[in-house]
Amino acid sequence: MNKKQAIEDLLTIKDFIRWGFSQLNQSEVYYGHGMDNAMDEVFALVLHALHLPHDIPDTYLDGRLTKDERVKISDWIEQRISRRIPTAYLTHEAWFAQLPFYVDERVLIPRSPFAELIEDAFTPWIDPDNVHSVLDLCTGSGCIAIACAYAFVDAQIDAVDISADALDVARINISNHGVEEQVEAIESDVFQRLEGKKYDLIVSNPPYVSADEMQGLPQEYLHEPRLGLEAGVRGLDIVDRILKEGARFLHEGGILIVEVGNSQEAVMEAYPEVPFLWLDFSRGGEGVFLLTAEQLSRIHD
Repeated sequence: MNKKQAIEDLLTIKDFIRWGFSQLNQSEVYYGHGMDNAMDEVFALVLHALHLPHDIPDTYLDGRLTKDERVKISDWIEQRISRRIPTAYLTHEAWFAQLPFYVDERVLIPRSPFAELIEDAFTPWIDPDNVHSVLDLCTGSGCIAIACAYAFVDAQIDAVDISADALDVARINISNHGVEEQVEAIESDVFQRLEGKKYDLIVSNPPYVSADEMQGLPQEYLHEPRLGLEAGVRGLDIVDRILKEGARFLHEGGILIVEVGNSQEAVMEAYPEVPFLWLDFSRGGEGVFLLTAEQLSRIHD
């Protein structure tokens, strides 16, 4: 069934969910931006297009759609398949740490296992009562910084990124969540504009994709800003700077947590003497290390 037929023949929410599910299943789309299957993506596309909540009662699924609604849904499904645009860029919404965030192609789509750590307030690695200042390096949409504001209601949080475009999106989210008094968006090349500041907790999901890995990414990732993905030949350009400079910006007793994803092996090879603690996640995810302020200070002794 083509788009025109879908508009004419499909009438209800249930019709479009079933049709969209079939369309995605027979396509070559890649699931890697917060959802891992066709059914979840179709629900997100259809219900968001109709401005309906995801927990809509089943009785509403038999509701008939207007022609404009049918056109919008079929157009989104067509773009998801033919142009391989990630669902979050079509809906301009992504969820992270059980919170909604505005996203567009100026920022990466939130998908970090950091959400699990934030929901647990980074325990047992640090006492939440001792967290008064947080730095989120390479903040992108601001999702990690804002989620930290919910976890540490008395902390001041700096959301740092080199991209002015990304920070514009982060400020939208800061405003949407009403945390302007707690979270500040700062344009900085890693630590460049933070001299003199110290934090109890530094978190970062920096670019960590190697040059070779960039060549093999699914088409969906090519809609994301390259600046947020690529980090030199080894994928460690930003990680190297964080490890080299980070100790100056941590309070005694503070911790650094960094996501490096598939570059975990490269990190261990580059720093064989560093006692990285690689964290485990109950909901999936890997390549996240933790270092204490003391451990970080010894790297370049």
